[in-house]
Amino acid sequence: MALSAHLEQLTSKHASLEQKIQNEMRSPLPDQFRISQLKKEKLHLKEELLSKQS
Repeated sequence: MALSAHLEQLTSKHASLEQKIQNEMRSPLPDQFRISQLKKEKLHLKEELLSKQS
């Protein structure tokens, strides 16, 4: 897989996780554990994106 395609895939996953986080936070009873897990996964993707761009 080309690097640019991989970066696009990571960026897409990162945006998807952000949307999931926002959706969960808007729910009447947000699941804080799920939000925490999604944020950790999002941070991991961000770190991977930054390492690939360097």
